[in-house]
Amino acid sequence: MITKEDVDHISWLASIKIEDEEMEQFNSILEYFNQLDEVDTEGIEPTYRVVELYNVFREDETLGSLSQEMALRTAPRRENGFFKSPRIV
Repeated sequence: MITKEDVDHISWLASIKIEDEEMEQFNSILEYFNQLDEVDTEGIEPTYRVVELYNVFREDETLGSLSQEMALRTAPRRENGFFKSPRIV
């Protein structure tokens, strides 16, 4: 079991304040982990995810590109076939 001094030291290192009530809850949580350590898990595969993760890949498809005229069609300002933007000094 972890002592109050240990928790005080860890909370000081982490720059957090732990109240006495929280200390009691902390010890009960640690006791629960001790119970879990006693469970026989011999022959059981480790579970890294609750739900299996599958990557879904798709083939890259090339699509037709926009022409210069189509790309500039919605530009608010254009000049000589280019986008025109305000000068930044």
